[in-house]
Amino acid sequence: MNNIIKPVACRIMDVKRESLHEYTFKVETDIKPEHGQFLQLSIPKVGEAPISVSAFGDGWMDFTIRSVGKVTDEIFSKTAGDTLFLRGAYGKGWPVDQFKGKHVVFITGGTGLAPVKSMLNLFFDQPELVKSVHLICGFKNEDGIIFKNDLERWKEKFTTIYALDKDRKEGWSTGFVTEFVNQVPFESFDDNYAVVIVGPPPMMKFTGRKAVECGVPEEKIWVSFERKMSCAVGKCGHCRIDEVYVCLDGPVFNYTQAKYLVD
Repeated sequence: MNNIIKPVACRIMDVKRESLHEYTFKVETDIKPEHGQFLQLSIPKVGEAPISVSAFGDGWMDFTIRSVGKVTDEIFSKTAGDTLFLRGAYGKGWPVDQFKGKHVVFITGGTGLAPVKSMLNLFFDQPELVKSVHLICGFKNEDGIIFKNDLERWKEKFTTIYALDKDRKEGWSTGFVTEFVNQVPFESFDDNYAVVIVGPPPMMKFTGRKAVECGVPEEKIWVSFERKMSCAVGKCGHCRIDEVYVCLDGPVFNYTQAKYLVD
């Protein structure tokens, strides 16, 4: 029987700088996650951190990481050929099967783009899976833009709005993502659509509310968030909110439940 909490040593294949504060680590592994799941990345004697999978394929997995503490700072010191320890995959991912045959709207803030990147690439590579994709991506400023090549590529098949909170950039809008939700033609989707929202908790809170104001039923909205996850198997209780364990019941939640969980 496999030990679900035992880390496995994995070789770093490549490290790519995405922005001023984010790097993507490509790791060699046979773990096969679902879109939206997360793994625990660790370094012995330092600690571990829950990180969403931003892309994956046969024998590899990408993690797009922002330096926010001791563990991620130590991970940032690693280079290709070094070792990271992984355990997982954990949690409930995106209900991709429920999205098939629908118009899918993605609204992301900052590194919230990472947990949906693999699903976006799935729909890009297999556009017949969905009716259409609308993508609204917001970043604080130009220094925070991640996946620049993908953002350009996605324009080829998706309807896109890319925005910076306050700065101006050619070809980009200026403003918070909430300001662009009403530009999505929900009324033309014949009630056959889903909305995916990922970003910092305040962004998800107000974007969810804005979508509802635009007539989107709560049950058509999905969010993902990593809240104080530690053990990843529902034992430590750090991520517990009332009777909900984010690591087990999430990180993907339907908005009907998530609206009570987002701070």
